[in-house]
Amino acid sequence: RRSALTAMQAAQWKKVLLMGKSNAGKTSMRSIIFANYIARETTRLGYTQDVEHSHVRFLGNLVLNLWDCGGQEAYMESYFESQRDHIFRNVAVLIYVFDVESRQMKKDIQYFSMCIEALKANSDKFKVFCLVHKMDLVPADVRANVFAKQEGIVRDIVGDLDVTCFQTSIWDETLYRAWSQIVYSLIPNVAQLESKLSIFCNGCGADEVVIFERATFLVIAHSTRKAYADVHRFEKVSNIIKQFKLSCTKSHAEFRSMQVCNSKFRALIDAFTPTTYIMVVSSSSTALPTAITVNIANARDFFEKQLQMWNEPQ
Repeated sequence: RRSALTAMQAAQWKKVLLMGKSNAGKTSMRSIIFANYIARETTRLGYTQDVEHSHVRFLGNLVLNLWDCGGQEAYMESYFESQRDHIFRNVAVLIYVFDVESRQMKKDIQYFSMCIEALKANSDKFKVFCLVHKMDLVPADVRANVFAKQEGIVRDIVGDLDVTCFQTSIWDETLYRAWSQIVYSLIPNVAQLESKLSIFCNGCGADEVVIFERATFLVIAHSTRKAYADVHRFEKVSNIIKQFKLSCTKSHAEFRSMQVCNSKFRALIDAFTPTTYIMVVSSSSTALPTAITVNIANARDFFEKQLQMWNEPQ
């Protein structure tokens, strides 16, 4: 019975390594996404000492076991020597953060390469995400070239391994875009979730429906029936609503729902399941807010049961 319980816990918990050289911005982004910091507050954060562990629950059964690894050289060396098996065993995701303005980029690249080798030796299946961070400090006209160069170096190192690279900054929506896609990759049965969401979207006559994780407001699923030019729209909404929620908290109020409308569209954001919020966007003049609210209420129990079922360990 004990071994069965251990297997269940392993199936539900996903070990995530957050690594990179000291001052790359790892703890700042973790604090913004998971600890409700705003960007300007991260200046008071100190350096991470060795490894800081945190457990973040998503959708009930999915738990991110986040290892924020200090990037000082002494710590990095210990990860690859005395702590190698402990750090790199049973890893689901490696998130490696490159400081785009680092004066020791060769050392950063060397450490990243050592991470990949250690993971190959200690973890069977893992995903790799690289964040080229602090891109707001790079002039806009050369940003694409700087990112492409770093991405090319990363791909040369990982070889046949699948890797996804993002350019990020704590000052805009790029950070939410990166972390939303990382979490999205870990959600079991997400295709089934989006299939059901598509049925709901069609039934509502909506242009788009998005589900956000309740605490972080990261995007976990969406269904879209209309083309939009802005590919960063979800992350912009995440950023805006997260800031608004923090303002509500400071005023001792609880954020429950929000409605935005003009002559072209209506968007309703509402609490959905115990672990999610939902956003329904419609450009139809016949889409009354009362009808949208009723549809959300009617779908709430169904999606709550589905999320619990889909996130059961296989």
